[in-house]
Amino acid sequence: MSEPKDIFIDLLKKDNCRITQARIAVFEQLSLAKPLSMHELVTQTGEADRASIYRTVELFERLGIVQRLHIGWKYKIELTDKFAAHHHHLTCVKCGKTVSINQHDLEHFIDDLATQHNFKPTTHQVELQGYCSDCQKKI
Repeated sequence: MSEPKDIFIDLLKKDNCRITQARIAVFEQLSLAKPLSMHELVTQTGEADRASIYRTVELFERLGIVQRLHIGWKYKIELTDKFAAHHHHLTCVKCGKTVSINQHDLEHFIDDLATQHNFKPTTHQVELQGYCSDCQKKI
């Protein structure tokens, strides 16, 4: 089985894209961390200007390297299932904290629901929004 970075490089090569320091830096930041906002990604990458990071994320979305997690009218970026185990999220609406969860029962429920409706899903994301334990104490 290929390593995530090898898969990443292969995807870029197949699309005739250069392997730049900015692209590697964005991929590595997303490999290390939880989902990141664009601001966090720009700040933590630090190796490229803001416009390069935005262009890189746009390219990565087109190639299926990253996906957006919509949180209200904002979003965070994370690697797709090609690079990490499929999972879902709990997101705090007050502080923006995002926790990844992997529940097999939820996957079975989604499969059963699709079967009941003769539906063939290609992908899905489940996100529960509410208040994390820290923010619950403040409300």
